[in-house]
Amino acid sequence: MKASPSARSWIAAGVRHELLMRALPALRHEMAGPVSLLRMTLLMLKRHAGATPVDGAACLQRVDQASDQLALLVDSVRALRDWELATTDEGLGRSELVRQCAALMRAAFDLNGLSLEIDPRLEADGDDAPRWPDGAALRYLLLGALGHLHDQQEAPAIVRIEPSDQAHELRVRVGPRLDGRDDPELLQHRAPRSLAIDAVCLQSLAEDLGREITTEPDGVRLSLKPA
Repeated sequence: MKASPSARSWIAAGVRHELLMRALPALRHEMAGPVSLLRMTLLMLKRHAGATPVDGAACLQRVDQASDQLALLVDSVRALRDWELATTDEGLGRSELVRQCAALMRAAFDLNGLSLEIDPRLEADGDDAPRWPDGAALRYLLLGALGHLHDQQEAPAIVRIEPSDQAHELRVRVGPRLDGRDDPELLQHRAPRSLAIDAVCLQSLAEDLGREITTEPDGVRLSLKPA
């Protein structure tokens, strides 16, 4: 029986939830860092304020540090809104999209013996580089491609994010590792097979996000512009 449009939407929602759960450790770390620093700064401020005589300059320095750390924490909390599939936003440049997704997934890939690399051509966008709409959708799309390739590997490998010959496309390619880390036990922390992102799940996600994605023998090609 062919899945109904409603069922396909539920499949895509399930894939987005799984991707968010995989990215959550990195998001949690980004939020916990400023909290720890803020707590330490407040302890130091309390010590300076209780000294005799009070070192006013030191107290002001700690207050400034606490303000900066609180701003970082607020930015991290606000960034959670970027995971909502908003109808309008400023969009994302291709390099920024790659940087965000690689930062979210790099630790999980390294833990499982998969090296995540970025082509140097994607390290920075020029001033005239296009920004693609629906940044949240693009993030889910690239994370979905990375998650799909992560779940398909039976041995340690290199996963490389590359530009395509089309400015609106990205290509995620898999190749063998050359550093000797070929122990299959490195993949023991991958997602349970029942939650693996297979080709059907990836295609359902892309269709729900209004993007085109193509699976290839050695990777995935995805389009950043709306279908």
